[in-house]
Amino acid sequence: MVMRRYLKKACLITAVFSALYSAAYADEEKSEDLPIPEAVSIVTEHKGTFSGTKMDYTATVSNLLLKNEEGDIYASAFTTAYIAKTPTKSRPVTFVFNGGPGSSSTWLHMGLVGPKRVVVPSDADDAGLAPYEMVENEFSILDLTDIVMIDPIGTGYSRLAGKGKPANVYGLEEDASTVAQVVREWVRKNNRWNAPKFIMGESFGTTRAAAMMPYLEAGPEAIRVNGLILISQALDYTGSTPAHNNLVAYVTYLPTMAATAWYHNKLVNRPENLESYLEEVRAFATKEYLPALFMGSGIDTATFDAVATKLAKYLGLEVDYVKRANLRVLGGRFVKELMRDKGLSTGRLDARYLTDEIDDTAETVDYDAGSAALSGAYSAAIHHYLRNDLNVNFEEPYYIYGPEVGKNWIWQGAGENHDEPVYVNSAPQLARAMRYNPSLKVMVASGYFDFATPFFDAEYTFNRHGIDMTRVTMTYYPAGHMMYVHQPSLEAVVVDIRAFYKNNPLSR
Repeated sequence: MVMRRYLKKACLITAVFSALYSAAYADEEKSEDLPIPEAVSIVTEHKGTFSGTKMDYTATVSNLLLKNEEGDIYASAFTTAYIAKTPTKSRPVTFVFNGGPGSSSTWLHMGLVGPKRVVVPSDADDAGLAPYEMVENEFSILDLTDIVMIDPIGTGYSRLAGKGKPANVYGLEEDASTVAQVVREWVRKNNRWNAPKFIMGESFGTTRAAAMMPYLEAGPEAIRVNGLILISQALDYTGSTPAHNNLVAYVTYLPTMAATAWYHNKLVNRPENLESYLEEVRAFATKEYLPALFMGSGIDTATFDAVATKLAKYLGLEVDYVKRANLRVLGGRFVKELMRDKGLSTGRLDARYLTDEIDDTAETVDYDAGSAALSGAYSAAIHHYLRNDLNVNFEEPYYIYGPEVGKNWIWQGAGENHDEPVYVNSAPQLARAMRYNPSLKVMVASGYFDFATPFFDAEYTFNRHGIDMTRVTMTYYPAGHMMYVHQPSLEAVVVDIRAFYKNNPLSR
């Protein structure tokens, strides 16, 4: 769903890891191997209508037993594959995953691409209580491509096994290598070597998608990817980490703050059109705001006052607050401050959501309003769907958020110098992959009200890492991190995704 730093509290609601695996994680130094599960394949047959196309398809929930370089099994990776029963020549296959790190594929599965989806309020209201409505997902792209939902190790039903240790999988490069191996092994098992291949990732899943490219393109069994669909991209964390010492993030977050103030009617003389208004904000951010920040304490009083007045206007905040902040309003503080006069906080994943927290004087929010509003519905939906539609009756829990992933995650490999940390950045891998594969195309989908991965950061990232922008499609939606929970944005993003497939000559 989102990058890990936005999910710490959400992870507390997940079930306790099974005693067998918890004991193994608790003492990693023990020599005992973890159990190796049997190969599982549960196949069900279905019918559906997607974008007006009626079709028969199979759903297969199965695991791949992953082996390390020594030939030892280290993990059991589960996928849910939707395959057309009468495939056309060169039918594409799309591999889909969410982010976290530590998130299962629940969100994209039950919200965007799966053959069924859970219905939640489109206007950012709370989803309420069960029973939740589940409907055939007419917006699924299953008529265009086979779909393989991937749950990374530690999420869903995927687990470490055999010789597997947390250090083997719970890191940026280790995760990228493992998920790339899942893709390759699925292709091998299902003989889809000559099928056009696409990857769809959300949030940290986009970090992963870019980081996977060297592991897919290189080696004795190279796989070329036709296209990447990056939903709420998070390639270079410089622009998506609001922190006091991060000058860039003040600028990349400003348009999202302005969009949020616009949405909640906090602007004086509120413009009618959001898109044209944001063009004005972008110009201010780069041409006036960034130079003022760069001047620091060397800025003259007249310039400081002028910038503060404009900034306050765009943020929908009092100019005295902006001046006290020394022109530096952190994103994490903004979501608490914007609606403070009404005792409300906005969401971070989706700032359309509002919540009434206990402490109205706090500096930052206690929890994310969007996650609180939606998580129960998505959890109920995936569990109900797996058991009742796909006939999956495992005793092991299906982890929407993997409880062991965050505790064991290492962003940089062991032994590297941690004295001078840098922001996570997989954009160079994508830039290189697009040079290595001159036919690779990319779609980037961003929500205007997303404080986890701000849309202006997507522009900043893609314009500064040597990425060939002639093969990149940037799209925007009046929603947040998961734009598909907003009905108009769901319909729009599906139109854009379909156009992306149809404009790729190898997918016809």
